[in-house]
Amino acid sequence: MIDLLVVGGGPAGLATAIHAVRAGLDVAVAEPRETPVDKACGEGLMPTAVGRLRTLGVEPAGRPFAGIRYVAGRRCVDAAFRDGPGLGVRRTGLHAALARRAGDLGVEVRDARVTDLRQHADHVRVGGVDARYVVAADGLHSTVRRLLGLDPAPVRAPRYGLRRHFDVAPWSRHVEVHWSPRAEAYVTPLADSLVGVALLTGDRGSFAQQLQRFPALAQRLPDAGGDDGVRGAGPLRQHVRTRVAGRVLLVGDAAGYVDALTGEGIAVALAGAEAAVGCIRHDRVQDYEHAWRRASRTYRLLTGSLLWARNRPVLAPRIVPAAERLPWLFSAAVNALA
Repeated sequence: MIDLLVVGGGPAGLATAIHAVRAGLDVAVAEPRETPVDKACGEGLMPTAVGRLRTLGVEPAGRPFAGIRYVAGRRCVDAAFRDGPGLGVRRTGLHAALARRAGDLGVEVRDARVTDLRQHADHVRVGGVDARYVVAADGLHSTVRRLLGLDPAPVRAPRYGLRRHFDVAPWSRHVEVHWSPRAEAYVTPLADSLVGVALLTGDRGSFAQQLQRFPALAQRLPDAGGDDGVRGAGPLRQHVRTRVAGRVLLVGDAAGYVDALTGEGIAVALAGAEAAVGCIRHDRVQDYEHAWRRASRTYRLLTGSLLWARNRPVLAPRIVPAAERLPWLFSAAVNALA
């Protein structure tokens, strides 16, 4: 019997495995897909996430960015990070760097897809593997979460994300967030001649159709995107009532997700991975719910508040003007997340 089986070999799962092996636990990862796996992602790591990766011995290649810029028509406001830059990193580059570190530490990755799970008094049996504990890090639409009966209710106003790369030199030292009445566009500098554009909206439509909502941004981009095409994800909102079920803990997007508005998904996942391993190491998994809530409190509060305002027709057009009039408040919010 092993100490820990991590279901899902993405960034959240690999970070959990790295923390576990460094804590002296016998750990394996179940992941049927080849590394690296690409997915829709804003690809901008906030300074907190960069620091957490560094403590794991992971330093992916990317392009630093100095802060966040909000843009709406001719209105524009910047907020610089106070404690070091963020990092624009291709999702595949981040995943590959974590996989290399896990491999260097001897983490075993098993080509396995989880279809069944049974809990016992002192262990969990998953796909023929016995483990004292299981961490589910298998994404927004977690199979383990469904097997446990913890899937959230359908969201009334779902939002979706689309991402595409463009071969063009970054024009800003910031991650730009462009606002339109019904969508946001995130532009992340990734390399000397590459930017990623992620679109968030509640409306269905192709990437090209959604991009038309941002004519000034569209003019900066070449007609053709990168060779990797468009990636999509959603619904983004995942309201999970608990992160612990017996000997199973939920980490990363599987643990619940508010929205990608503030770009904190990776940072919260890394914090959750560390907290989960700490609770497992001391056989105190009942403490994980509180630890996760504490680690994600700022993200949930600020992202939830911004999303609430975004969904109010009277308030939504005033978000960027308010940030422009109160730059100190905008800077405080950005740095609270950073």
